[in-house]
Amino acid sequence: MSDYDSPWKEALDVFFEAFLNLFFPAAHADIDWSRGCESLDKELRQVVRDAEIGRRFVDKLVKVWLRNGDEQWILIHVEVQTSEDPKFAWRMYVYNYRLFDLYNREVASFAVLGDDNPRWRPDRFGYNRWGVKAGIEFPIVKLLDYADRRRELNVSENPFATVILAHLDTLETRNDQHDRKERKFLLFTQLQKRGWGEKRIRQLLRLIDWMMDLPKPLEIAFLHQIEQYKKEKHMPYVTSLERFERSEAINEGITQGITQGIAVALNVKFGKSALLLMPEIQAITDRDKLESILEAIESAASPEALRRLWSE
Repeated sequence: MSDYDSPWKEALDVFFEAFLNLFFPAAHADIDWSRGCESLDKELRQVVRDAEIGRRFVDKLVKVWLRNGDEQWILIHVEVQTSEDPKFAWRMYVYNYRLFDLYNREVASFAVLGDDNPRWRPDRFGYNRWGVKAGIEFPIVKLLDYADRRRELNVSENPFATVILAHLDTLETRNDQHDRKERKFLLFTQLQKRGWGEKRIRQLLRLIDWMMDLPKPLEIAFLHQIEQYKKEKHMPYVTSLERFERSEAINEGITQGITQGIAVALNVKFGKSALLLMPEIQAITDRDKLESILEAIESAASPEALRRLWSE
């Protein structure tokens, strides 16, 4: 199962201004970004504990300053919900009034819905009895609505557009990992053509890699695609450290494949008893030596004779 919450949390931390600019431009225009913004996630977690609400979602609380000077600062509360939850609107209401009570400041609550049901669009909670009305209405963004706006997202200068593309691709390929690999490769290569700075590209690559997870064999195949792309285009797409880490991942995957091939070959030629050699073979990290062992199985007279290749 893909991990949506962790990359979304990081995306909001790194690209909060871009997030507001893309989804809630009126709010973005009213904020004095020259003063920065202050994350209050620790305070939000306290509110969550006090409300005794279980957390299985992404939330963000940010203190921002306004341009007009009428109020020095307000709070922006963001919820990202990646699955349907009948209590979602109620939770938005609870958080809003508890935050207002705690800070005695305006609280702007925004919701991002990343589920796969186009009809689920909770945007209010309230009650009305005997003339008493209480509740909340809040703006929502439904990520599925962007599925038909891919061309717009692909050319957008807003880095958060790439996060949306990765989320949609992850959602749409949950039953087809091979298609996910191809889409992931396309997103990675498209970033190389954007002309953005290295820091931004690295941040987005990390989010894509995190969100669009692949099974080990497909991840190895994906890394081979990237290596081939780099050779063809004569352009590195990551830093030297990241290249090293990915190279290590490729080598690890190839080594595991050779080791598995040795186990199969031993079983076919000598029977299951020969598999007693596998703990020793699995301890070998030299790929060249492992390849030599695999090649030698065909002509080896016995498992013990084969064992001399690494024990002498």
